[in-house]
Amino acid sequence: MSDTSRTTPNAERRTRGFEPASKLVRERIRTAGEARGFAVARLFTHWPEVVGDDLSRLTRPVKIGYAKGGFGATLTLLVEGAAAPMVDMSRERIREKVNACYGYNAISRVVLTQTSATGFAEGQAQFAPAPRAARPEPTPAQRAEARETAEGCADAGLRAALEQLAENVLMKSARRAKERKAD
Repeated sequence: MSDTSRTTPNAERRTRGFEPASKLVRERIRTAGEARGFAVARLFTHWPEVVGDDLSRLTRPVKIGYAKGGFGATLTLLVEGAAAPMVDMSRERIREKVNACYGYNAISRVVLTQTSATGFAEGQAQFAPAPRAARPEPTPAQRAEARETAEGCADAGLRAALEQLAENVLMKSARRAKERKAD
């Protein structure tokens, strides 16, 4: 009997290399979030998408607390002291956006925790996301090949999306080939 045909209790966990830590706890976080009726993890990981860039630069979700009755949760946000009055005026807007994300009144209160820009370990974290790296441009040959790949599509929007996808795939393939050649 070959090694691959044997089933072990941990057979489904075997992967190549290391797993990201998020993969190890994803199921537990999802289960805990579903028990409360909404996915807490999504709120923390997609904060800029939920409240918008302007508010996500000033705030960071820290905790969601539940009342004993289980009706309505309290969202605690970390805010630098100077921005707290402005965010305080936006509490209701934040609550509406978070609840709109989940489709019902999951959050009943928004509590602000002020922190200093320096002096506290949590306060030293930057709220603004890191700037994105410049996207490399495809070569003329890659653009021509991508255009040729999407040529048969009649819909202009779909054709443009397919060309972009083909360019990305071709650039990634070229980058990987270059990396393999360097090794």
